[in-house]
Amino acid sequence: MKPELPYSLQTLPAPAVWHQVASPVLSDDTLRLRLQQVLAAMKRLSLDHLVIYADKEHGGNFEYLAGFIPRFEEALLVVRATAELTYIMGNENLKLVPHARNPGKCLHAPVFSLPNQPMQSHQPLHELLKSAGIAPAQQTGIAGWKLFRCDPATDKFTFDVPAFVLDAVRTAAGHDAVVNATGLFISPESGTRRINNANEVAFYEYGANLASTRVLTALDAVEPGKTEKQIGQLLAGDGQQNTVVMIAATGDRFAHATLYPSDKIIREGDKFSLTVGYKGGLTSRSAYVVANEAALPPAVSDWLARVAMPYYHTVVTWLETLRIGMTGGELYRRVEETLPQRDFHWHLNPGHLVADEEWLCSPVYDGSSIPLESGMLFQIDIIPSVAGYGGSSIEDTVALADSTLRRELATRFPDVWQRMLTRKKYLTNLLNLRLSDDVILLSNTVGYLRPFLLDKARALVKQ
Repeated sequence: MKPELPYSLQTLPAPAVWHQVASPVLSDDTLRLRLQQVLAAMKRLSLDHLVIYADKEHGGNFEYLAGFIPRFEEALLVVRATAELTYIMGNENLKLVPHARNPGKCLHAPVFSLPNQPMQSHQPLHELLKSAGIAPAQQTGIAGWKLFRCDPATDKFTFDVPAFVLDAVRTAAGHDAVVNATGLFISPESGTRRINNANEVAFYEYGANLASTRVLTALDAVEPGKTEKQIGQLLAGDGQQNTVVMIAATGDRFAHATLYPSDKIIREGDKFSLTVGYKGGLTSRSAYVVANEAALPPAVSDWLARVAMPYYHTVVTWLETLRIGMTGGELYRRVEETLPQRDFHWHLNPGHLVADEEWLCSPVYDGSSIPLESGMLFQIDIIPSVAGYGGSSIEDTVALADSTLRRELATRFPDVWQRMLTRKKYLTNLLNLRLSDDVILLSNTVGYLRPFLLDKARALVKQ
């Protein structure tokens, strides 16, 4: 017989949220530091040139240095080991280059523009790359957005950029001189983007606060008779771009291949999901549209004990285990011990890094020896899947911060720091969770699970 888990439903106030928070700006010093880190990594990898690909969906590595993405076009940023930068842009993004946070020269590539736009000034892409300084036999890395970890013998010669871009780089540098260098940015072991300074943590806290504020606002509005769209509109925040497809879904999902909030009406007894993400954080919730356990559909009448409680226990264990210096493999094992895969059928990494993208990379996997470091931002991403039952989810964003980083946040970003202290106090005093001093909270709703969405006053609390 399994021991009873130490949690109960209790009436308590919801976590504090913050509306109309000012957006921190990344400083010139931070952008210069990023470039210096990239140049140091290029030296370590013996790269003469780094060609960074970008489009709207895959612009994080480009934006890391440029401060912008090419919106609806593609673009390349060529970084020379000598610290010279060249932006290769389509028709409608040439105007952004003078605003680049790390300045460089601009070359025009109409081939990156939208279909049927003017191409009169077309110059072959490989010639533009030569103008950016790439010459035959010079070691050249291409940064796309995907890490390949399938075969060490071939991974560095596997690419995720468009074929016409790869062909042009190989023509300019020589076929054998071109390697995949995406890991320079997003490797969980050594990528420059895996660690954030105080300015970057404050920058990303804005998005995590926004996502969790909007989800809690939407949760408070869930009622039978409303539509998915009525709830979904509450997830939009401050006109900011989402990092994932927004979810406000009631009942069974994906009818007619629909991904987005629809006119479907919420009904009592439905399973229900909410998700929204912004730069720096995603918040997600899954539960049932009922007021109490007795109102659950008969087929899932034991959902609280079968799914929600074990899941919540795992999130609590994850939070109370997390600290600087442990390995990703240790964190993975704690999740596996608490929520065995054979019973709960989760299959993704139980925790991953966050940045401009919702999923940057993950040091958390079976056997990982990667140490968890100060400055890493984590998404609590544990997804049980038990046949016949709706899910339970409280995805949110936290970070690891040593005493130096915490002091810098408190000194330079006092408003951000006060929000973090308020969140930690809520977990400690109301939810009875004991987190390491290393763990700082970017989302407002960390650890807050309402299992019954029509009971807006009660949440699970540790005994």
